[in-house]
Amino acid sequence: MRDAYRRWAGVYDLVFGGVSGFGRRAAVDAVNRLSLSAGRRILEVGVGTGLALPHYRPDLDVVGIDLSREMLLKARERVAKEGLDAVHGLLEMDAESMAFGPGSFDIAVAMFTASVVPDARKLFAEMSRVVRPGGHLLFVNHFAAEDGFRWWVERTTAPLARILGWHPDFRLEDLLDRGTARIERVQHCRPMSLFTLVEVKNPG
Repeated sequence: MRDAYRRWAGVYDLVFGGVSGFGRRAAVDAVNRLSLSAGRRILEVGVGTGLALPHYRPDLDVVGIDLSREMLLKARERVAKEGLDAVHGLLEMDAESMAFGPGSFDIAVAMFTASVVPDARKLFAEMSRVVRPGGHLLFVNHFAAEDGFRWWVERTTAPLARILGWHPDFRLEDLLDRGTARIERVQHCRPMSLFTLVEVKNPG
């Protein structure tokens, strides 16, 4: 994973910034809305080059983590250049084994991260641990189609996509248990509903 994003760090914004922009903006809009009642302590998991950082409300306390040092360098440059007051830390950290204590945040958001970590269920559990009971977990991702032409395309291209660190056949069930997770909202995002925003209420 580190090798994949080391290669992509220099061109990530150009290649993926446009197509993923609608999903990122939807996620940050949701964070800005939820934080009015849930609290100001925000964790962005897989912050990458910091594409979403300029859109947070400036009164929030945002910490971003990423496994890629090269991506974080780009994010720090963005924060310094744009004077982003909401960002209070950018840390190199494994999303499946975070250094934060339980309940450290009010909201955690992962944008296009769930399908590239080795164990998405572990990511979900770790995000749930570091968010206080009653807080919120948000995920923006491409989730696999259940049938039709898109289903065929996703499974046909999956081996090539994995080389790029992306899993087009990733399912929502690979991330969470629909029977136990308190899903509050599901929003399909442009373009062509390719990405989905999922809001989950943290139990407790």
